[in-house]
Amino acid sequence: MTKKESAKKGTVGVVKTEYFTFSYPPDYFILSNGSQIGPVTLAYETYGVLNENRSNAILILHALSGSAHAAGFYSEKDKNTGWWDLYIGPGKAFDTEKYFVICSNVLGGCSGSTGPASINPETGRAYGMDFPMVTIADMVNAQKKLIDHLGIKKLLAVAGGSMGGMQALQWTISYPDMVESCIAIATSASLSAQGIAFNEVGRQAIFNDPHWNNGNYYNSRIPKAGLSLARMIGHITYMSEKHMHEKFGRKFQDSHQGKAGVSSEFMVESYLKYQGIKFVERFDANSYIYITRAIDHFDLKEDFGGSLTAAFENVSANYLVISFTSDWLYPSSNSKEIVRALRVNGKNVNYIDIETDNGHDAFLLPNEILEKNIKNFLKSEFKKSEF
Repeated sequence: MTKKESAKKGTVGVVKTEYFTFSYPPDYFILSNGSQIGPVTLAYETYGVLNENRSNAILILHALSGSAHAAGFYSEKDKNTGWWDLYIGPGKAFDTEKYFVICSNVLGGCSGSTGPASINPETGRAYGMDFPMVTIADMVNAQKKLIDHLGIKKLLAVAGGSMGGMQALQWTISYPDMVESCIAIATSASLSAQGIAFNEVGRQAIFNDPHWNNGNYYNSRIPKAGLSLARMIGHITYMSEKHMHEKFGRKFQDSHQGKAGVSSEFMVESYLKYQGIKFVERFDANSYIYITRAIDHFDLKEDFGGSLTAAFENVSANYLVISFTSDWLYPSSNSKEIVRALRVNGKNVNYIDIETDNGHDAFLLPNEILEKNIKNFLKSEFKKSEF
């Protein structure tokens, strides 16, 4: 597909996943808890062109169920675009005619990066639950290896929503001299007790699946029912009550109301079951366990002696923080807490709380205000960038 054809379709066109492997033994990758692992592979994709002085690179960080495939298609016949294709492409918020956009699958994931489903070189079998626990900081440290490999000394921006926002914040703290700006959307400096509770219920659904087998299911039947239920539980938290009511109400899937069995399903029941089935086709149950644990343990306050202000004391990035009024999983109060801590430190931060009924999933859905704010922020940052 030519650049002209791609721009006409509003997409980056056909893309290819690439792989970077590092930390070959005995030079292991050291994790936050002192554990070591190697070699480590990260799957990643890039869109756009890196300019001559390498000053237009943007790192996109994905949420819990995301992957490196953030934009474009895998083939001309592919009907499914990347998970953030609405915002990445020619003329879009992350304009690939201006910026070089990078997205990698996180460490611990299951879409090409090293995770529980990967082969443990010491045993010749899948790691399963022998995979070491990883943190958001570990994910970021692995991404740093990739950025170094690409020859990029400084990122114009790091950006992501939900867990992606957590990674973006961690980037600015772990590598303050490498990040020019940060776009943190629908995220938090730590997950609430309610959020942890929902994650735990999802994990228990997997643990109680008869096929989970303590995570050793790769050569037998996989825990489909448990993982599907975990996804259904999680998906409820991504939508607001109003959005769910407007989309489904109390409508039945078909006209056979009152009858027992499948034909009497409410539309919302059918929708959740469909989401669960789709998820099982592309995600690993052990990765779900590890990644939700990483989210639960992310706590910038705890990392800095109980002070979020201290966490942001040495950052140098400019920030765009965005929340959504109907997001009850990562409520606006979480974003405002981040903004206050940044402003106490005298940091440059722009904040907007977008009015929407779409709940937490709003950052994945079309939103002109979201797109406009990202586009204008990046335009300003790129224009004044001196690196």
